[in-house]
Amino acid sequence: MEKLQIYHGPIGKEEGERRLGQDGRDGCYLVRDSDSVPGVFCLCVLCRGYVYTYRLHQDDAGSWAAETTPGVQKRYFRQVKNLIAAFQKEGQGIATPLLYPITAQSHAYTGNVQFDILKWLFPWRER
Repeated sequence: MEKLQIYHGPIGKEEGERRLGQDGRDGCYLVRDSDSVPGVFCLCVLCRGYVYTYRLHQDDAGSWAAETTPGVQKRYFRQVKNLIAAFQKEGQGIATPLLYPITAQSHAYTGNVQFDILKWLFPWRER
C-alpha cells in the first residue's frame, strides 16, 4: 500500500474506534491493519455513533477493492488513494461518505514514556 497520512498501522480495532470517537463527526475515517487477517487493511468510518469497518484487499494484479454492502458491484482501483477518493461520494455502498480524514500523525505519541509509567504506577506522587 502506498504511503497515506490516514494509515495508522497495527493500532487494533479498539484504538481505531477510540480515535474516530475522539473526533466524533459522521464521515471521519482512517485506515488500519486488520486484527484478524494478515496483509489486509481496514477502512473504518464513523456514522451515527457507530464505527463501520470495510476490509481493503489487493488482488493478484495489484488492484485494490473494498468489501461493501452486498449487492453493490465491487470496484477496483490502482491505488488506495483512488479508492478513498471514490468513497468520498454518496451511494458507494458504505454507511456514509468519507469526509474527515484522521491522520496518523495527529495521534503520534510525543510524551516521556518513563515519566508516564511512573505517573501511572504512583498516581499520588507529584512530579
